[in-house]
Amino acid sequence: MQNKINDLLKKVGEFSPATMAEIEDFRIKILGKKGELTALFEEFKTLSGEQKKELGKSINELKNKALNKINELKEMLDKGSDDACGEIDMSRPATESAIGTRHPISLVKNEIVGIFSRLGFTTAEGPEVEDDWHVFSALNFPPEHPARDMQDTFFIERNPDILLRTHTSSIQVRVMQNSRPPIRVVCPGRVFRNEAISYRAHCIFHQVEGLYIDEKVSFTDLKQTILYFAKEMFGEETAIRMRPSYFPFTEPSAEVDVSCNLCGGKGCNVCKGTGWLEIMGCGMVDPNVLEACGIDSKKYSGFAFGMGVERIAMLKYGVKDLRLYFENDIRFLKQFEAIY
Repeated sequence: MQNKINDLLKKVGEFSPATMAEIEDFRIKILGKKGELTALFEEFKTLSGEQKKELGKSINELKNKALNKINELKEMLDKGSDDACGEIDMSRPATESAIGTRHPISLVKNEIVGIFSRLGFTTAEGPEVEDDWHVFSALNFPPEHPARDMQDTFFIERNPDILLRTHTSSIQVRVMQNSRPPIRVVCPGRVFRNEAISYRAHCIFHQVEGLYIDEKVSFTDLKQTILYFAKEMFGEETAIRMRPSYFPFTEPSAEVDVSCNLCGGKGCNVCKGTGWLEIMGCGMVDPNVLEACGIDSKKYSGFAFGMGVERIAMLKYGVKDLRLYFENDIRFLKQFEAIY
């Protein structure tokens, strides 16, 4: 058998074709299903263990040399054909183009929306330039509430009733005005607040807010929905806790924390040793909000929640500076190429 291998090695080394057709014929004769190398492998199966150990390396060497020789000959003939033609194929790309990737904010926003869509939530959008009623009044903000102050909100100078929305809750108001329960919707979008820009705050950021209104909706439904989201976003081992809080448009209200996914809840610099990280606010929709939007608060109840997309992205990817999301630094953005 070793003699057969040597003969084939010699045949491969001496092969010198003139056309692509000759190369293909040679490939089929040596490497095809009924080729000489296939026959050798069939014979190889009948050998003893010691013989296989001795001849296996030689057969693999023969196969590799045959493949390399065929590929080299194809490249040489192909190049020679192009040179002989003397023409440039203008349809071929001159240089490799870099392929863009989705921004990390878009990745996280889409993931959040996707998680809630599996629970039956649809997606709604609304205008970024809004009026006072949709942003504040309909959401039970009293006239003296601090959020109405110029320090927090960007108002349009010529018309103080028009402003840049400070939260996507204004979309929820529009949904409640234009549809009847049951309502199950998430509202992603960009929002604006008059804040100093730093590593932990920005005047532009993104939110995803959710709203569910139907008969007999309870705080238990809210808690289970948030728990499902946390496990889907941060992992099956994630736990949540809910702390009492205050929002004008929900009562009762709560802040939601998740167990730190970096230290497993043991305590680290990111969670400041507590083992918990805040991710969102939530609560049961205040009856005043339902009535303002034309929904019978005695028949229907509901819950709402809202989270900052940048905050979720910071926790998920370990980003420590909010400003990186807005600087369009290619070195930063390229880190997310392989995610989706």
